[in-house]
Amino acid sequence: MAHVITQPCCNDASCISVCPVNCIHPTPDEPDFTSAEMLFIDPDTCIDCGACIDECPVEAIFPDDALDEGQERYLQINADYYTDHDVSGGLVAPRKKPPLPAGKELHVAIVGAGPAAFYAAEELVRHSAIRVDMFDRLPTPYGLVRAGVAPDHPSTKGVEKTFASTAAKRTFEYFLNVEVGKHLDHSDLTDHYGAVIYAHGASTDKHLGIDGEDLPGSIAATDFVAWYNGHPDYADRDFDLSAERAVVVGNGNVALDVARILLDSPEKLAKTDIADHALEKLRDSNISEVVLLGRRGVAQGAYTNAEFLAMGDLPGVDVIIDPDELVLDAASQAARDAGTLDSTIATKVRIAEEFAQREPTEGNKRVVFRFLVSPLALKGSDQGVETVRCARNEFVNDPDESADNPGDTPRPASSRAAIRPSGEEFDLPAGIVMRAIGYTGLPLEGVPFDGGRGVVPNAGGRVLEEPGGAPLEGVYVTGWIKRGATGGIGMNRLCGQETALAVIADFTEERLSDPVKSREEIPALIAERGAGRIDGAGWKKIDLAERTAGKPAGRRRIKIVSIEAMEDAANA
Repeated sequence: MAHVITQPCCNDASCISVCPVNCIHPTPDEPDFTSAEMLFIDPDTCIDCGACIDECPVEAIFPDDALDEGQERYLQINADYYTDHDVSGGLVAPRKKPPLPAGKELHVAIVGAGPAAFYAAEELVRHSAIRVDMFDRLPTPYGLVRAGVAPDHPSTKGVEKTFASTAAKRTFEYFLNVEVGKHLDHSDLTDHYGAVIYAHGASTDKHLGIDGEDLPGSIAATDFVAWYNGHPDYADRDFDLSAERAVVVGNGNVALDVARILLDSPEKLAKTDIADHALEKLRDSNISEVVLLGRRGVAQGAYTNAEFLAMGDLPGVDVIIDPDELVLDAASQAARDAGTLDSTIATKVRIAEEFAQREPTEGNKRVVFRFLVSPLALKGSDQGVETVRCARNEFVNDPDESADNPGDTPRPASSRAAIRPSGEEFDLPAGIVMRAIGYTGLPLEGVPFDGGRGVVPNAGGRVLEEPGGAPLEGVYVTGWIKRGATGGIGMNRLCGQETALAVIADFTEERLSDPVKSREEIPALIAERGAGRIDGAGWKKIDLAERTAGKPAGRRRIKIVSIEAMEDAANA
């Protein structure tokens, strides 16, 4: 009997470290890890020890004889990975603690409380001589795990248990409801701490740059996600769901999350931790079709196979794909013909082809995947969006002819999936349009910023004065604000660990100056500046209040969605 990894996989690699036979791949030491959609167990190597099941924070691993009908598909997905990957390398050796300077303590401030911040903190508090204070402007921690993960994916939120374990360390303290840039500035942190790690994420959405993008009803998918997840900054937003069709530009996991929430049964969502205001609005929604626009082909779909596959399991929802749009770029087609197409891409294409063969059911809602289609403009009036003007794209063999290559910028000959408009255009009526094309970071006063990339310039987590410049002593960065808005939990764990190890190395090699002031002054300083700090005990009270409210309805929690109510709960 073998074990199988299924949809909730968060890629945090904790299962890899406990596997005695190196049967889980890719490992953090393998190049594929940074781009892997999920982890995979080799059925021929697994010895059925069960260690990975106990270690998995999101309950994604099962014995093959305990899979339900929907999970059985992951038997093939796990096995398919090993058609073009092997298990010969990637063993993860236990990390030894480096010797720290005798008789010295290091106080570290971490700005942000999302996954990368916690994985950096986890690495730091392994050492009793290092203390961590974690700051976040919200009264609640966990970043996008709380405010970004879809409410119908409760297993994925299981990583909160790992974060809570770190927060329980005696050398860790919360400074929630404290805003850096308002209650503290960069110089305050560097004055009071030996090291400062910025982990404040990529907090704003990217724009399409097309006419009509500012019309009412044209919104960022990130705003919609934050709204239905109960983020206090978005709880008062209102979205018009009176039309029958919504268009989502983009085909990553966020786009699929949005489509699923719009089309799923409100009765089913009522058992999740979705915000009550969103649930009420969705009950009255008229949306029966969501169209997802991907400017390239199916092989370049940005969603993971697990999320793509799950779209076909929504009760009362048909997945619609035109077989004629399942066109592969020349390189992918050649690899498929030769039997050398990457297994993950091959699975993506196979799932799409299976969906394309399904017969729609009369009366069902629809999620429509459109490939090789780009929006050109949004049309409507002051009342809202009415139409999306679209262009059909085509693959080109010469990358320099691609629409992705504005101006005279040369592109490497090896560039794949170059596209250009085919000349065919069409209108797609829609009452709401969401752009789901990614996040980008914003500058923080006093901290260097690379506006072109939307990140803090850095080398291995050490902040640089400017891109390519010298490192700033004692200032570090991790997460999306370090590398851009790519990668999920697993990548954030590697990223957080890399930055933490840079801090530890600099401390060990005595490259960090002692702060000129004591971190003990911070509570009084932020109180003087009007911060209503919420500490670990306060967060536990908020958490308990939400879970207690959800219990009678069989819900994981009912989220408190206003700052004031959170403060009241924390101080109760």
